[in-house]
Amino acid sequence: MSSETPLSISTIPSKELSLDRNSDTSWSDAAVETNEWPTFQPFISLSTHLTELFEENITAKIYRTATKSLQEQISSTSNKVRKTPIAFPEIVPQDGPNAGHYEFRDPDFWTCGFFPGTLYALLERSIKHPQTIRLADAGPRLNVASLRQHLRGLCKVWADPLHDMAGRTDTHDIGFIIMPALQRDWELNGNEKSLASIVKAAYSLTTRYIPAAGAIRSWDCLLKKDITVTDITTNLLAIVDSLCNLDLLFYAAAHTGDGTLADIATTHAHTLLHTHLRPESVSTLAKNGYKGQLYSTCHVANIDPATGDLKWHWTAQGYANDSTWARGQSWAIMGYAQTYQWTRDRAFLEAALGTAEYFLYRLDTAPSCVDTPVADEETTHCCSRNSMEPLRDSSAGVIAANGMLVLSQTLKGIQEHALAQRFFDAAVEIVRDTLDYSLADGGKAIS
Repeated sequence: MSSETPLSISTIPSKELSLDRNSDTSWSDAAVETNEWPTFQPFISLSTHLTELFEENITAKIYRTATKSLQEQISSTSNKVRKTPIAFPEIVPQDGPNAGHYEFRDPDFWTCGFFPGTLYALLERSIKHPQTIRLADAGPRLNVASLRQHLRGLCKVWADPLHDMAGRTDTHDIGFIIMPALQRDWELNGNEKSLASIVKAAYSLTTRYIPAAGAIRSWDCLLKKDITVTDITTNLLAIVDSLCNLDLLFYAAAHTGDGTLADIATTHAHTLLHTHLRPESVSTLAKNGYKGQLYSTCHVANIDPATGDLKWHWTAQGYANDSTWARGQSWAIMGYAQTYQWTRDRAFLEAALGTAEYFLYRLDTAPSCVDTPVADEETTHCCSRNSMEPLRDSSAGVIAANGMLVLSQTLKGIQEHALAQRFFDAAVEIVRDTLDYSLADGGKAIS
């Protein structure tokens, strides 16, 4: 199989992306077999439950960050002044001299697609659900139409550096970098350049696939004080996060007709069922919860690249090798929910349900002070720097919530309405608690 992008890219996918009309998630995130284009439907459920996500303050923060983080450069070809990102927003420190303000990373870092993706998500909202855009205090000079015009310009500027990332073969995180912004650019604007970059990135990712092991290599090495792995001929490091990069392969397969891309994604997902999921027995189950097998997850698995045999488990971000890193669990929920939508393979649905239910079990059985997920199941009683509360991971919560929304949509489609409601309600509650925690003291923590 060639790693080069095909010269001809079909703009008519074999599996159209469209909206489940009963869905509470974006149509961009849903893969269903239909040739119908989504029609406008009132978008009220999430905006009713989670009003803060739709406040003018959220729009203002995103817009302000996008405009303040640009610098003027003289084009070497046209002598015209153009604006480009200084760098890409990553995290907001909670203390120190930069508390409450973004820290930035170069465009090759794995999170750098997220902020451009946020801009495109806001643009998508302004196009599809303009009634949820609240600009009451912005004055008469700014309305939804003018906001949309400004956003289009900002989206283009922030997405442009991502195209240069599409040819990278040194990372498995290319899906995180490319998809949040460029998928929406293609779907909202019909930008052929973005579709071409998506396809190019997918073929770049396939260069990391090891057929004998049935897995995509996540990392080329692992260098920690207590472990060193550098030989790629005898080691294949796969991390649970990789499940969320498979959407890139499925999407490119649908738009090119190259089933090899989907086959690689499916095989990798099957491999991780055996290498990363740990069956769990729990003392009590929610009455309205999933009654099948529950799973925790490990972070890193070292696989023999010649045989596919599991060599060992490890964690690079969790508390211990045998504990459950909360964000890794959320990657599994989201990744397997997406993979089921593409493949309709029941094994992936059961994996998504089992990891989601276990995530909720850990929240339900945590001390009463814990609402936003703690960083790891074993750190419930480990205190953060204020010595009062356990360490939280808001990213783990909202990633899991996103996966549960995808699950809820999927379950509605197969007439599992009670479970669909279970995961929708859980997702809303997780985001509700995260907002309450993050916006405490006037939202200073995320200014």
